[in-house]
Amino acid sequence: MASHVVYNGEKPHVVCVPYPAQGHITPMMKVAELLHARGFHVTFVNTVYNHNRLIRSRGPHAVEGLPSFRFESIPDGLPETDVDVTQDITALCDSTMKNCLTPFKELLQRINAGDDVPPVSCIVADGCMSFTLDAAEELGVPEVLFWTTSACAFLVYLHFYLFIEKGLAPIKAEDYLTNEYLDTVIDFIPSMKNLKFKNIPSFIRTTNHDDIMLNFALRETERSKRASAIILNTFDDLDHDVIQSMNSILPPVYPVGPLHLLANREIEEGSELGKIGSSLWKEEMECLDWLDSKTPNSVVYVNFGSITVITVEQLAEFAWGLARSGKEFLWVIRPDLVAGEEAMVPPEFLTETADRRMLAGWCPQEKVINHPAIGGFLTHCGWNSMVESLCAGVPMICWPFFADQQTNCKYCCDEWQVGMEIGGDVRREEIERVIRELMDGEKGKKMREKADEWGRLAEAATEHERGSSVVNFEKGKKMREKADEWGRLAEAATEHERGSSVVNFEKVVKVLLDRDQRIK
Repeated sequence: MASHVVYNGEKPHVVCVPYPAQGHITPMMKVAELLHARGFHVTFVNTVYNHNRLIRSRGPHAVEGLPSFRFESIPDGLPETDVDVTQDITALCDSTMKNCLTPFKELLQRINAGDDVPPVSCIVADGCMSFTLDAAEELGVPEVLFWTTSACAFLVYLHFYLFIEKGLAPIKAEDYLTNEYLDTVIDFIPSMKNLKFKNIPSFIRTTNHDDIMLNFALRETERSKRASAIILNTFDDLDHDVIQSMNSILPPVYPVGPLHLLANREIEEGSELGKIGSSLWKEEMECLDWLDSKTPNSVVYVNFGSITVITVEQLAEFAWGLARSGKEFLWVIRPDLVAGEEAMVPPEFLTETADRRMLAGWCPQEKVINHPAIGGFLTHCGWNSMVESLCAGVPMICWPFFADQQTNCKYCCDEWQVGMEIGGDVRREEIERVIRELMDGEKGKKMREKADEWGRLAEAATEHERGSSVVNFEKGKKMREKADEWGRLAEAATEHERGSSVVNFEKVVKVLLDRDQRIK
């Protein structure tokens, strides 16, 4: 059971501020729920745009919250629109950085002027929303930054400045992305071995010194050093060396994941708190009914996340690769998946695969990926997806798109040994081949066993008596065999009564309650 805390005679009040994209909102919601379960009053701050999307996807009740868990919103500074799509990331980063501080400070003033909730005593903000540090400093409260990227990618971001100092970035010309330059060895990031330029987060791939995303990454990582503490959605066994390297240059860094395992351990699904959701798209629950009719490990799950966009040609190649594999599959195709037009698969593909596929616009991914029918995951390598897959013991086919996904792919395939990468130039023949290898081949079997192992370790970090992620939170058969191994490790980090992640979460709580940790 989570312990409840008292702050100066009343409930502590945490304001949670996610970056305004689905892959950031979902894990921040887990953090908010876990803090609420520990006795915090929670204010969850979306942008107005995403606040309205949440209402459209889940109904007006979605933002009603609870007496001690409330939703608020601030403008993102972009032109108003009712289009139900993921916003342009470059424009969004630029706008939140420049325009969100003033309305956020006004929100905090309004909250503190009321008498119906405790005064704001701490902030947990996304690492990409560091403007909140200025508000925390003015208010005199602690702030924990939550970097929702992988630990390995975050460590690379922290060293982007060295790429510039060494003349590796910006790149000299666009053709550097198609020649041997991508194979340039990167050997100056502590604890990270066998890296090449192609494994570095995509924001480094620019010819422009004034590139918005390059400079945004430089700015946000540098400002992270002001935080009271930093939390990551990972666990000690998975990223120990990387986290140790971070702790030498940052405020305390606590791995408190996998957060979904930690939340499942402490929050009852049918409870009022457990009913609070964060999906910006309507989830098609019939996916689960369809999976119930399938045999174990027989279905390929395909989902490219909430931001990835592909071409019509790539959509067709993926479709025919899936068709030729002969395997059953569940494919999530967002309405905005194809750049600039409606996502329509070839009619012949629909006819040929009618008896062995299900297509959906969005789905309850955590439930899907933990379903026994799922045998493999074709993913864009977003960090939430990779953590969930590891914990479920599901091996992956990796097709990274942007941001941290290139680094995640490298670690998934080479370090954790639970994935197979496919080329950026999508070809149906390659899709067919890797799906068959994943589902039927010896390599796929080894990946699954490795994923199971990582899953057990993740459980231990969140559920056992000394689980690493729980403690940190309180403070503030070989590629398939390999995939299963990592899944077991991930579970170990979250399952034990005092697993490493449990201990770390306890440490984070202490940071949030300590006024001496206020931003200065």
